[in-house]
Order: sequence, then C-alpha cells, then structure tokens
Amino acid sequence: MSLIRRLIKWTFILGTITTLTLTAVTWLYLIPKLPDVESLKNYHLQTPLRVMTRDGKLISEFGEQRRIPLRIDQVPKHYINALISAEDENFYDHYGVDPKALLRAAVRMAQAGGTIQGGGSTITMQVARNYLLTLDQTFIRKFNEILLSFQIEQELGKEQILEMYFNKMFMGHRSYGIGAASQVYYGRPISTLELPQLAMLAGLYKAPSRYNPISNPTRSKERRDWILGRMLKLGYIDETQHQIAVATPIIARFHSLEPETSASYVAEMVRSELFDSFPIEDVYTGGYRVYTTIDSRLQDAAQLAVQKGLLAYDRRHGFRGVEKNHGPDLTLEAAEKLLNRTFVLGPLQPAIVRQVNQDSAELLLRYGQMVTVNFSDMNWVRKRITINALGGAAKSISDILKIGDQVRVRQAYNDANVWYLSQVPDAQGAFIALDPKDGAMIALVGGFEYLHSKFNRATQALRQPGSNFKPIIYSAALEKDFTAATLINDAPVVFNDASLEDSWRPENYSGKFFGPTRLRKALYQSRNLVSIRILREIGIRSAIDYATRFGFKPEQLPRNLSLALGSASVPPIDVAAAYASFANKGYKVNPYFIERVEDSFGRVLYQAQPDTVCANCDYVRPTDEVNLEQPDQEVVDITSGAIIALNEALDQELELNQTGVEVEKLARPITNLPIAKRIMDERVNYLMHTILQDVVKKGTARRAQKLQRNDLAGKTGTTNDQKDAWFSGYVDSMVGTAWVGFDQPETLGQNEFGSTAALPIWIDFMEIALKDVPQTQRPQPDKMVTVKIDAATGELARPGDDSAIEEIFRAERTPQTIALPKTGDASDTIDEQETRPEQVF
Repeated sequence: MSLIRRLIKWTFILGTITTLTLTAVTWLYLIPKLPDVESLKNYHLQTPLRVMTRDGKLISEFGEQRRIPLRIDQVPKHYINALISAEDENFYDHYGVDPKALLRAAVRMAQAGGTIQGGGSTITMQVARNYLLTLDQTFIRKFNEILLSFQIEQELGKEQILEMYFNKMFMGHRSYGIGAASQVYYGRPISTLELPQLAMLAGLYKAPSRYNPISNPTRSKERRDWILGRMLKLGYIDETQHQIAVATPIIARFHSLEPETSASYVAEMVRSELFDSFPIEDVYTGGYRVYTTIDSRLQDAAQLAVQKGLLAYDRRHGFRGVEKNHGPDLTLEAAEKLLNRTFVLGPLQPAIVRQVNQDSAELLLRYGQMVTVNFSDMNWVRKRITINALGGAAKSISDILKIGDQVRVRQAYNDANVWYLSQVPDAQGAFIALDPKDGAMIALVGGFEYLHSKFNRATQALRQPGSNFKPIIYSAALEKDFTAATLINDAPVVFNDASLEDSWRPENYSGKFFGPTRLRKALYQSRNLVSIRILREIGIRSAIDYATRFGFKPEQLPRNLSLALGSASVPPIDVAAAYASFANKGYKVNPYFIERVEDSFGRVLYQAQPDTVCANCDYVRPTDEVNLEQPDQEVVDITSGAIIALNEALDQELELNQTGVEVEKLARPITNLPIAKRIMDERVNYLMHTILQDVVKKGTARRAQKLQRNDLAGKTGTTNDQKDAWFSGYVDSMVGTAWVGFDQPETLGQNEFGSTAALPIWIDFMEIALKDVPQTQRPQPDKMVTVKIDAATGELARPGDDSAIEEIFRAERTPQTIALPKTGDASDTIDEQETRPEQVF
C-alpha cells in the first residue's frame, strides 16, 4: 500500500513539475515571442485598387488578389450558419479553442503514426494562423496558435473574428474572401445568393482546389450537401429547406471581373497618377477606391461614337483582306481554340468561316456560336488599292470569303441578330468631353480599343489642329481693334519667311480667292488667307502670348505665319481645354480626371480642388470658416457643396469670422474652390461664340444641324493632305473634341475632312449626351450693340437697304461710316464650295 502511495505521490510531483515547466516555458519563451494581438484591431487586408466612375460604376481593378471586404451585417445569416456548421459548430460557446475538436485531431494524428493531420482548429485558431503565424505544420506553431486564440477571444468580439475570417481566406480563382468569391462563382453580390449557393461557398475553405465547383462540381456538391446536412442537424434549417437545397444543381461558373463601363484609357491614367502620388507598395494592395470625373453614360456614348466613326471611315476605303487563312481542313475543335485565344476588339468579334453558300456564309465565333453574314451587306467590300483608289465590286461571296478564313464581324447597331463582315480600322481616333465649368473630364477615349493599342491619343498624341486653332487667332484679333465686320482681303500672297524652308504660297482649299471678306464670314467659311493676314496684322508674338492663356505650351507653337492655320503640335486634350474657355464665357479651366481617392475604410485621402467658374464669387480657403448668423442662408452646391449663397447678406454689417478674417458685406457668394481666371474679354467671348454658332448654322459644320438645336457652336479642322481631321464643339454645359488620323501621319484620303471624319463622332456623342438637356440662349453682355451693316463692306447699312444684315459690336467699336450704294450683288450667301474643310498648307 505504501508503494501505491509513493507512486501516486511521485506521479503528482512529476505532473506538477511538468505543468510548472510547461507554464514557465510558455510564459518565459513562447508568449514573449508571440505576435501582438493588438495589431488585429487595425488589420490590413490586401485589397486591389478599384477605379470607379463619378456615378459609382466600376472601370477597372488592379491587383493580384480579388477581394471585396464585407461587414458582417452585409452577409446573409444562412452563410454564417453554414460557415459555423462546416468549420466550428461550437464557435459561440468556446473561448478560442474547442477541446473536443483538439482531441479528435490528436486521435487522427496517433492513427497516422504521429504525423500532424490538421483539423481541430476553431475559426479563431484559423484567424490566428492566417493573420499572425505561418502555415507550417509543427507542434510549436500549433501551440502558439492555441495561445493566440485565447488572447484573440479576449481582445475581439465574435462578430469581428468572423469578419476577419470570411474576408481573409483564399477561395479559388484569385478570389480572397466571400465578397470576391460570390462574384467569381456567381457573378452576383453575396446578399443575392440562395441557401444552396451559400452552402457551396462555405465548403470552399477546407480545400478550394478540391471542392471547386468549376473544376470539381461532383466533389463540390458532396461537400455542399454535407454542410446542408450539418445545418439541418444543428437546427439552422428545417427538413423542407434541406430537401430543396440538396436537390438544387451546381450552377456556379467562372465570372471574370467585367467593367461596368468601357474606360480603359482612363483607368491607365489613374494608375499612373497614383504611382506618382501614393506609396508604390500601397497602390495595388491598399484598397484605394478612386472616383473619377467620368460619367458612365457619357463614356459609353463616347466609346461607341469613336468606334462607329472609325468603322464608317474604314468602310469608305475598302477591304484590306482577311486576317489569315487556316485552310479548309481546320477542325471545329481547333477553330474554337484559335478563336478563344483571340481578343475581341471593341464591337469586332473574331470569326472563322465554316461554310460558304451562294448568298451567305456561316461563321464560327468564340465559345461555339455560329452566325450568318449575307453577301447583300457586302457592297462596301472592294479591294483597297490605295487610300484613294478601290478595286471593282465582288461578283459573289466566294470572291470575298473562303472556308478557313479568319475575319472580324460585328452586330448591327440596332439588331443583335444581324451580323456584318468588318475589319479592324487602321486609322485611329480620340474623343474628350469636358465640363467647361471646372474642366472635369466626363468622357475620354484614347483610341479604337485599348487592347488593340494602349497609346492614349487623347492625351499623348501631338497633332496639328489645323483650323481648329483659328478661333484662338481670331479672338486675339477681336481683343485688339478688329470687329466681326472688319474686312480682310482674301487674295493670293507669297511669304518669304526665314523660319520656312521655301517661299510659302498658301491657298484656300478650293484654290479660289474671294477678295475682301468680313472676319465673321472668313472664320465660319475657314478662309486660310484671311487667317494668315490677321495673324500678320496682330503679330506672331502677340498671338502666341494670347494662345498660352488657353493652356497651349509656347514650345509647341511655331513662330511663323503657319500658326494661323494650326501647324502647332498639340494633344487633343489641350484643344478641348481651349474650347472650354469659349463655352464658359472666357475662363481658364484645367482638365482633371480624379475627383477623390478613398482608402479601404472610405476615408477621403484626396479631394480635387479644381479652378471653377464662379462669376462674382469670393474665395475663402477650405480651412477658413465664415461666421454665418443669418437664419435663412442657403447652401448652393457647386461641385461638392463649395458655395454658400447668402440671401440677405446685403444688409449684413462687417463681421469677423472664426479665423479672424474680416468679411465685408457678404453680398457675393463664397466658394472654397479656387476661382477660375478670366482669360477672355467677356464681350470678345460672346462675339466668338456667335461666330462659332455660325460655323454650325452656315459654315463647315452644318452637318451638326442634325441635332436640331440652336445652341451648338464649334469649328472643324483639317490639316495638310488630310492627315488630321478635327471637330471641337460645345454647348454651355459641355465641350467635346474629336480627332481622327493615322498614328504615323499620312493622308486619310482626298475626300476626308473634319466635317466627314471627325464631326460625325461628335454628333453621335452629343445626340446621346444632350438628350433631355434643355437648350440655352446666352445673354448678350452689357455695352454691346446690334446694328445693321452692309454685307460687302462691313459699314453701316443705308436706310431702307433690304439686303442689310445684323452684326454685333462692342459699343465703342460700332462702325461710324454709312455704306455707299451697291454696284452689284453683295448678298451674304453661302459659298457651298468654300465651306468645305480646309488644309494647312
């Protein structure tokens, strides 16, 4: 008996010593080396950069890990219950460790000969492992995991632990967390999923590759059904719900991240800008959400307009042939593989001819779709010999297509069941739309398709603007002694300019000369010789100084008379910005495209503060606060609530604001956005506005009358040998610039001008953009008068002259001389030939 007592005694002593030793080792060795659990209170998940439109539509996402962090109140209760049923049924009852689960894991390890088999981990232990430890399967790591789990349960609540778990874990196909997994497997937010889909997602944690519903649907269903059975056993669902759920087939398929609007050029601009402004290591992982100034509806309209315009241009210049021929023996399987590896470029789908009939052909598209193209729709398909010469029309469809040909097709714009043979345009284009109030880019397209060419022509291409530049020169003249009725001689001239290689003999497009011409008519008919004489009169240096007010860089402007015809090299964005000043009554605004940047918690890291047109406003820095005591003051929003209008400020005495700044009678609105600088005389701006309206009403842009609006204004531009085609136009609330040309400058064709190649793009965009936008009529500024003048001389019309026309003048520039009686027809008729677009040289 004494032996038994001694054994018990020594066993107790050894047990106590072992316990004390383990405790000492834990406190002296393991615990000091444990990661700080406090860091979990401010944990950071690797979250991709998301670029959004102003109205919250996704443009693009940058980053290796697809993750959409969610709060627990955004997650369906069925999912939480499925997760707990699958991973940790006692989650709400334990303190970080489940002894029964650990015991089961120990038994499995013993059965495996001492090899750690995994299992036994609670959700809390998995959080500890994935956030604070490595994934090595060792006893020390497991013991640290247990210790950390106790600490985590003391520091964090159960809901916070669940959030950390379901937002962190890898769930297959580059998705991390359930927010991204729901989009990858179902293409929908998790809040819209039903019980069977939620149970399937909960089954992915154990082994995303083994239980993946896309690559292993059978195993995935087995795992899902097991979880549904656990939910039934634990009382989370009833028998009816269980039976319906297990009978539901697996419907998951891969959903790539689809942009909600097509603005890849803008996305790249944002990415580049963030690399210059934020820590490089955070750009792809910091969860930044960038809200751009882009309007998704207008961006889609711009993208479609550019693609339609370039495809229409391309059809006018013939068929360049099929992309390649794979031979008549190409199998269906091989054809599908080829097509599935070929990019879709805008509206153009890759296709392979499978059968040629008498009047049609059957073509295979990606993913096995078959479509028909008809010979009757191929009238445009004539071989391109040169840009200005086409071959004869095909006599049958077999002259165009053969079995095995790889080509491009597109759907009809108004009928998804009709398909046309097409080709990728070899010309390129760009379009920019700005808000003239502050320069916000509301739409930007840098080319036909970003996947085809990543070069952003809207911001990077340096092209000659041609007659798009003339309004700058004419405005500079109006700022001096010129009026809209000033006569300038349209006659031949030869210039010996030292900055030009040879003597220069500029001409009008038609080669004709029209004699003395009023300034207004010379601009809306785009007379080259008049423009040159105006520039010579005001001086090249003076014109360059004036042009720099609009944002043009002096080094891009030639210091010779060719400047009058737009021989500068400027990007389209600069031209659009210049026209914004015509649209906003003469103020300089700077184009910008990032409205604000938020971090992953929604905190604003950057907010744009653009120069904003605000007539008669006073500027107060955003940090200043004006002491406003009037009970009926009204807050007026100008780009994020910047302006405070004071309704009864006229009667207010001098006050002292909270920063100590004296505010004199606050009769004028106050803005904490920088006020745009006036760069044009208000009256000169109005005169130019009416002339640019005449360009649309009776000049080179008459096609725009299709929009049936009276508030349109703008100017075409065509450069030497038709290498660049432009149109810039506006209404008071929006300005747009369209450009078409080849990346390596060459002629677009002898009949291609700003009015034929670029203007249709602008019209197609504005047709959508201006829908439901009311027309406006700009009020005439003070100190301006409208008088009747003689159309031929620009002098005051004689009383009773029925052919007199009205002209607008600054009051001090009104003509003083009455015209002599006419000796011939001097009516202000439109010369049809001379209103065609012009050339530079």
